Amino acid sequence: MPVLTNALNLYSDDHARDKALYLSWLATAYLTAGEVEHAAVTTGRALELCTGVASIRPRQRIASLLDQLRPHADLPVVRDLLLEHAVG
Repeated sequence: MPVLTNALNLYSDDHARDKALYLSWLATAYLTAGEVEHAAVTTGRALELCTGVASIRPRQRIASLLDQLRPHADLPVVRDLLLEHAVG
């Protein structure tokens, strides 16, 4: 995941839709690896980027990530993310 993280750091926020999608995939990878806190932080960043983006695809992916993070709401970073971006 370090390669993807480094590549995303070089990718301009001007391409918010694409970057939000890539970040959602990175967050999924973090979840799969059991890195829940990293997944939450990455999901939060993706949410920041897709605010105001016309495409619904990033929001759909992020909504799925938020659902997957819910069982981990005992972790402060996850709880804060879910409270800040309450959906449903």
